[in-house]
Amino acid sequence: MIKMYGIKNCDSVRKAVKFLKTHEIDFTFHDTRESPVDAAEIQKWIERGASIKQLFNTRGTTYRTLKLKEKNLDDSGKLAYMAKENMLIKRPVILSGDKILLGYNESLFQEYLA
Repeated sequence: MIKMYGIKNCDSVRKAVKFLKTHEIDFTFHDTRESPVDAAEIQKWIERGASIKQLFNTRGTTYRTLKLKEKNLDDSGKLAYMAKENMLIKRPVILSGDKILLGYNESLFQEYLA
């Protein structure tokens, strides 16, 4: 079973949901706004192959609002911020078997999910 983490109003998440529904792929959705993930869960994603750099969303409003570029965070600092502010996690996070996919990339979805 595929598990997707994200927020309902994110464009990338909506595209991923549409892809999965179009291809009739069963999945469960975990809304990180309603039920945030903690550092332990994020660490599990890293152990599955995601890097902090891939997970840490530097393009969003939260990153700019918190002025994190100025803080020069190391990986443990980034992990702590992602656990505290789930909006800093790149969306969606897709777990399928032993694979982890970050963001919406249709060609990767075709290769690993369809």
